[in-house]
Amino acid sequence: MKALGLLGQVDIPAQVAAVPRARRCVRGLLDGTDHPQADDALLLVTELVTNSVRYSDSGRCPAGRISIAVAVHDGTLHVDVIDGGSWSNRPTVRPETRIDSGGGRGLWLLQEVATAWGWYETAAGRVVWFQLDGK
Repeated sequence: MKALGLLGQVDIPAQVAAVPRARRCVRGLLDGTDHPQADDALLLVTELVTNSVRYSDSGRCPAGRISIAVAVHDGTLHVDVIDGGSWSNRPTVRPETRIDSGGGRGLWLLQEVATAWGWYETAAGRVVWFQLDGK
């Protein structure tokens, strides 16, 4: 795959009903990239957007928004999910999480599937990001 930059950015309402829209938008951005882990990216975007809706200040505000930025560089897919953050909730993988857990698997899946991931605070809120190798 050739080197690409930013594929696009999507801004959605921080509502549960917007999670499928986030998947569709990211799928549209990934169309044509032939990235071998596109399906994994969609799964992880779904988990992160759901976490943003449930746990961030964006999800607690009626006008809250979530942004998703997607880029590919030298075969590595990079996705940022940006929300309002939360001082009471920090992205933490629960040590007791199992594959058959009824919930709380979002960051565990991220840790298991992504090549790399992390998070940081900005003036605008929190960014949770992940990367998937194109190999």
